Amino acid sequence: MTDERLSDALWEALEALPPGSGIVFRHYATPPVERRALLTRMRRVARRRRLTLVVAGRTPGQGAEGRHGRQSGALTAPVHSLKEAVTASRAGARLLFVSPVYPTRSHPDAQALGRVRLGLMIRGLTVPVIALGGMNEQRWRALKPLGIYGWAGIDAWVPDQKRIAVPT
Repeated sequence: MTDERLSDALWEALEALPPGSGIVFRHYATPPVERRALLTRMRRVARRRRLTLVVAGRTPGQGAEGRHGRQSGALTAPVHSLKEAVTASRAGARLLFVSPVYPTRSHPDAQALGRVRLGLMIRGLTVPVIALGGMNEQRWRALKPLGIYGWAGIDAWVPDQKRIAVPT
């Protein structure tokens, strides 16, 4: 997941992603012209590193593998409830970003799902689930037995934020 908090750490984070990873390009607060330029640069990195790139928001996604959002036909979708997960699956999403699993700076007032509610929510879903919200690799490994496909984060990739942004 990208946003303005990453600043120049974005490029280091992209280089650190393991093969087969993906990028959800957000940067919602970036002005349109700058956002398109940033997306163009990010596409080059994604192609070179063989990373999947999906685009959220209104920026055209030329060169991306798909869209991220709640619209019909989006490749990936954000979900916060079972109802949203079922709706996204029926609309054709091939990957669901379930959040917030744990407390997160991105949505400080949102109630975190936690392990039990997450497990109940995703039970029976046929679309792979990515855990989002306060995630790091250690937490993902603990959730993996629930059938979680992977994890995503923003602050987890910011070197100065790793120790403070992911509450324990």
